[in-house]
Amino acid sequence: MTVPLTLLGLLEREPSHGYELKRDYDAYFGRGRPLPFGQVYATLSRLARDGKVVISDVGKGDGPDRKRYIITDVGATEVDAWLTEPVEPEPHLQTILFSKVVLALMLGRPAEEYLDTQRRAHMQRMRELTEIRRSGGMVDALLADHGLFHLEADLRWIDLTAARLDTLAKEIRR
Repeated sequence: MTVPLTLLGLLEREPSHGYELKRDYDAYFGRGRPLPFGQVYATLSRLARDGKVVISDVGKGDGPDRKRYIITDVGATEVDAWLTEPVEPEPHLQTILFSKVVLALMLGRPAEEYLDTQRRAHMQRMRELTEIRRSGGMVDALLADHGLFHLEADLRWIDLTAARLDTLAKEIRR
């Protein structure tokens, strides 16, 4: 997810100050990775420079001036184009999991131990996501489901690869 397009989308919903955008971004999209204030304001500055947002008014506050941002037609057009474009389908054919298994086999290291360790890490994350799904609202549940489905696919791959390690090792060593 790109921060600039997400902030533009939030601005299309309603004009906002930077701190409001950060709050909403963190609430819906940050999930454990809050957006730094510096990134919010640097992004808004670039969007203004590129004609995608304008400052509607500047209010005095206890600290720096409070700028209210409004999306322009150019910014709204970009959000519309982004929302209608499909996301690049995953998975990519070269993943870190795959690379580690192949390298472990090439180097004569215990690939099966790596797969077991990875399986345990996936299971732990699945327990965490299941708790988020159980205790959160609909947004949390949908995000958790997305992660769980990806982890389930990884686990199926881990099990299949573990069953084929001998064959894969022979092919790699040829």
